[in-house]
Amino acid sequence: MIVSSHPTLEHSHATAGSATQQAYLALRRMIVTGDLKPGEKLKIDVLRKRLDTGASPIREALSLLTSDQLVERFDNRGFRTAATSHANFTEILNLRCVLEDMALRSSIAHATETWEEALVLSHHRLAKQPRTDVEAFETRHKAFHMALLANCDSPMLLRYCGQLYDLNIRYRYLAGRALDYQRRDVTREHAGIMHAAIDRDAELASERLLNHYRQTGAFLSGLFAGGAPGSS
Repeated sequence: MIVSSHPTLEHSHATAGSATQQAYLALRRMIVTGDLKPGEKLKIDVLRKRLDTGASPIREALSLLTSDQLVERFDNRGFRTAATSHANFTEILNLRCVLEDMALRSSIAHATETWEEALVLSHHRLAKQPRTDVEAFETRHKAFHMALLANCDSPMLLRYCGQLYDLNIRYRYLAGRALDYQRRDVTREHAGIMHAAIDRDAELASERLLNHYRQTGAFLSGLFAGGAPGSS
């Protein structure tokens, strides 16, 4: 099953601030940003020292990350980061286009003033965030894209879209500086998607969103097909 993050980590007050949660979030960030390389063997003792925590939270966090498809279990006892490939990226992109089209149309169909205000605010925060702080930009970038879909009235679909976003972002980090947005006005693309959504124009909003993804996807697909670092 595709799950964006384990529900007990995001929604349970009992686990807030727990060692397992902290290890989960730290390892997830390290994998998505490429600090832990694709296919890298994850040794409990090494990670325990690196994160300054116990072995048990590390094991529990790695088990949770397998459900996010960011970690793979091998030999029934060890873990490694999930491998990357051109085929895997293409599958992620295709699934994003199908599922986010569905979620966006549903979100617009159930549109409310509260949803609209949250979407406009998330876009404003994204537009103000300099890209020089990559991690902060990606946090606000995801918040904007998820705000578009937030009103879809399907928690399961929203979780799927959230995980696919994270899996896609991993490839963008692996591309690194090769991903040059200077030839595109991404800020304008985001604004266009937002305006179509708040105008309740599902056809135009969907067209703009999918074109937005496919432009980035075409670049990354070509990059990784050509044997970019971190691909397999």
